Amino acid sequence: MPDLFVTGVDEYSDRIFVTAGLAATMQSLGYSTGVYKPVDIGAVEKNGFIQSTDLSFVKFVDPYIRTFFSYLFKNNSTPILAAAAENTVIEKNVILSDFQKIQDINECLLVDGGFGLASPLGKNFLEEDMIKMLDLPLLLVVSAKAANINNIILTINHAAETGIKMRGIILSNFPFKCDDVNIKLIPKLIEEYTNTKVLGRLPIFNKNLNPNDLITEVLNGVDVEEAFDIQIAKLQN
Repeated sequence: MPDLFVTGVDEYSDRIFVTAGLAATMQSLGYSTGVYKPVDIGAVEKNGFIQSTDLSFVKFVDPYIRTFFSYLFKNNSTPILAAAAENTVIEKNVILSDFQKIQDINECLLVDGGFGLASPLGKNFLEEDMIKMLDLPLLLVVSAKAANINNIILTINHAAETGIKMRGIILSNFPFKCDDVNIKLIPKLIEEYTNTKVLGRLPIFNKNLNPNDLITEVLNGVDVEEAFDIQIAKLQN
């Protein structure tokens, strides 16, 4: 199955635009697609219901995408602290069980992570442990606008050393008209100092965007087949 775990190097990656864009693109290409967020923070109350802002954005981009979560917290802190604030313990077996059920009902599934591999979810349970537990390839989102090449290289190499299957890098917030040589060299530096490919570049977005524009940018700016490691008939024409 064309499934992926998507996370950022840090909280400024604008990861959700990549997750939502890839999910909507795969849905538009004929794949029944779901987005699963095992643990979400910063939930808001609306019309008497607690809602995930990230999953609400995915639904805004394409209401036909199925969305799922296991834990949803109002506190906008790290997952382990957000859970503690609500007297909850994040359980590995709950996430694994939910994932397996969700995986069975979607042709394509994107698991949306948090703020990075070292985000603590529970005792001896980091986001990187969850990725390995779910046995998914990792797509890492890096903000070109706020890139720290040291952190990027360390994150990629650490992922490889811990046995995570790296699928590639997406550069978000990429200022295409910028003449800053430091930004232009980021893709080259990533590929030169790691064994990971940069699979695409996406511009700066805001959440009031036209969903069709997001899909168009993904199709034009990302190697979707390489990201999911499949050949897609509609992209072969």
